[in-house]
Amino acid sequence: MRIVVSGTHASGKSTLIADFARRSAGFEVFPDPFELLDEAFDDPDVDVFLDQLWLAADRLVELPAGARVIAERGPLDFVAYLDALEALGRPAAPAAVRRRGLATAVEAMRHVDLFVVLPLSTHDHIEVPEDEDPELRAAMDAALLDLVDDPVVAAGTRVLEVSGPPEERLAQLVAAAAG
Repeated sequence: MRIVVSGTHASGKSTLIADFARRSAGFEVFPDPFELLDEAFDDPDVDVFLDQLWLAADRLVELPAGARVIAERGPLDFVAYLDALEALGRPAAPAAVRRRGLATAVEAMRHVDLFVVLPLSTHDHIEVPEDEDPELRAAMDAALLDLVDDPVVAAGTRVLEVSGPPEERLAQLVAAAAG
């Protein structure tokens, strides 16, 4: 099963994936694409999000059917970040580049069996410091949820929105991966 866990920064993706990997033997964990970039960036921008989008898409497309992988972030995350930058009036990718990124993400979604989304919720009690750019965090969350609601974007991919404390999120993911 090819699983992608998506959500804005500081939404609990790493915790959920680590908990799942400990409980579910045989799954390879793909780290956040940001960790695979050669350079370190304090303030991700359009180019960084685009680099991550292409990397996330490539690694999904290369997976054979039946692979047992859980990936932190997929290309839709980075389409959502690009949309969020635009919505916030920050330096953004040209519309043609964003369209190409969305097309790439939609194609990569065909290689995902379960797409897990962690929407922001006040009930999840995740505290984030100001340096986490709460404005971008909220805008990306809204953009990601809009993308997931688009039937063309998620066509044929099972989508699961999880919420609650970590143990509830894990139970939801384990049940979905088993069924």
